[in-house]
Amino acid sequence: MHGLSAPPPGGRRIVERCDLLGRPPYSDEAGSLFRPYLGSGYRATLDRIAAWMALADMSVHVDAVGNVVGRYEGAVPDAPALLLGSHVDSVRNGGRYDGMLGVVLGIEVVACFAREGRRFPFALEVIGFGDEEGSRFPAAMLTSRTVAGTRDGFDLSMTDREGISLSEALSEFGLDLATIDEARMTRERVLAYVEAHIEQGPVLEAEGHAVGVVSAIAAQYRYLVTMHGVAGHAGTIAMRLRHDALAAAAEAIAMVERIGRGGPDDLVATVGRLEVAPGAANVVPGDVVFSIDVRAGTNAQRDAAAKAIRHELRQIADRRGIGLEVELQQDLSATPCDGVLTQLMEQAVADVTGAPARVLVSGAGHDAMVMAHLAPVSMLFVRCEKGISHNPAEAVTAADVEIALRAMMDFVRLFERRC
Repeated sequence: MHGLSAPPPGGRRIVERCDLLGRPPYSDEAGSLFRPYLGSGYRATLDRIAAWMALADMSVHVDAVGNVVGRYEGAVPDAPALLLGSHVDSVRNGGRYDGMLGVVLGIEVVACFAREGRRFPFALEVIGFGDEEGSRFPAAMLTSRTVAGTRDGFDLSMTDREGISLSEALSEFGLDLATIDEARMTRERVLAYVEAHIEQGPVLEAEGHAVGVVSAIAAQYRYLVTMHGVAGHAGTIAMRLRHDALAAAAEAIAMVERIGRGGPDDLVATVGRLEVAPGAANVVPGDVVFSIDVRAGTNAQRDAAAKAIRHELRQIADRRGIGLEVELQQDLSATPCDGVLTQLMEQAVADVTGAPARVLVSGAGHDAMVMAHLAPVSMLFVRCEKGISHNPAEAVTAADVEIALRAMMDFVRLFERRC
């Protein structure tokens, strides 16, 4: 690892660190990246991030829900903080930069200022949130919800695929359930939250921009749908007498795509999970469980699409004689980024690139959506190759990340002047 006396590697070091964290022991799987919340790879990752934070002259702690937090004191001790960060967990078979880029970039921002001996009238804090993806437990953004003080969806009895409850996982990790609320930050402590993230889309690459400024984060609903049919022998039940749950689900999936395609460009509807029971080649499927993810730039567009989807789900189920359960698992309203911070980020990007910033809406959800309940938020997007994310093919360039680093540093200076 590089000490503070080494020349600042900037974007190159950020990319190298993200690459390092993309393999064991920082992944739970040898052949791909999978870093679920509170797993063995997660623990190793927190240890490595904490070491990098310490090298950047930050005091470090892991909070009561497993977020790693580094603090670079301001000119006045105990001053409120400008919070930089993103998440450290990953989806299964994920990419190396989703979430992690924002955390490591935040550390590099602080390292550069520490190398200069620069202090601000506020502290700089970098946070690596533990569970943004929801890849282990059936809820996302659990730890940012705790920090922001919302705690909605934080059910200690929820279980992962191995039947381990959230409370058991926290305890096994060495966290005290009685102190969970101590992870909450107060409005007086946090001046703003700023998140850098790969775009997860193709706009910046298509238009030739290294970075972009996020004006808002799309509204999102996530449903879990269960269709109950009647299982039976595939060779003896006439087609007209079947109550095939998978055939009903197939019709429903096509309907979800049709409604998603029928709206504005920022409306998207996705079925990303499908489970069939009993799952035998010679048995008519009796039960099917699938997810529906609906997102749009406004709550109104999302709500209209979701209403249409729920209505047609009921029609399909009734027509086919299928039982239907629709559970709302996630409800995230559209989140506008703070206007003043957006202007500062636009200016920072223009200062660094010499061109007006590209401003765009994020279709993906981020911890910033939750943190907006606590403090003003801003986001900076970094171009990713072909817009690919949640995939091992995820890629960024050191040159683009260097631009993002310089823009974030300029943002901090502009924020100081504004304060």
